[in-house]
Amino acid sequence: MEHVPILKIGDVLLVSIQVDLQDQTVLALQEDLADRIVAAGAHGVIIDITAVDIVDSFIGRMFATIAAMSRLMDAETVVVGMRPAVAITLVELGLSLGGVRTALDLEEGMRLLGARPAAAGAP
Repeated sequence: MEHVPILKIGDVLLVSIQVDLQDQTVLALQEDLADRIVAAGAHGVIIDITAVDIVDSFIGRMFATIAAMSRLMDAETVVVGMRPAVAITLVELGLSLGGVRTALDLEEGMRLLGARPAAAGAP
C-alpha cells in the first residue's frame, strides 16, 4: 500500500495526492494526517487533488471526514485542483463536502488559509 506524503509549509500541511486512491490508502492518509496535525500544531490542511481523475462515494466521504476531523483539531481544510469531472461525480453521488473550502490551485488555497510562504532571507 502506498502512503500519501504530507508536507509542512509553515503552519499548513500539504497533502499532494499523486497515486490512485485505494480505500486502504485513504484510510491510512486519514490516520497519518491526524497524527501530523497534532505533531505540527497545524492550523490548515491543503489537499491537492490535481492528479485525481476519478472518485467514488467512499473517497468523497473520506474527504469530508478528513475535513471534519481537521476542524475538530482546529485546522481548516481546503481542497485544491479539483477537476471538472471529479466535481461532477461528487455532485452526481450526492456528496457535498461540508466544511471543505475549495480553490483552483495551491496558491489560492494558501491565500484562503491566510498562509504566506516564508520570504527568502526573512529572519
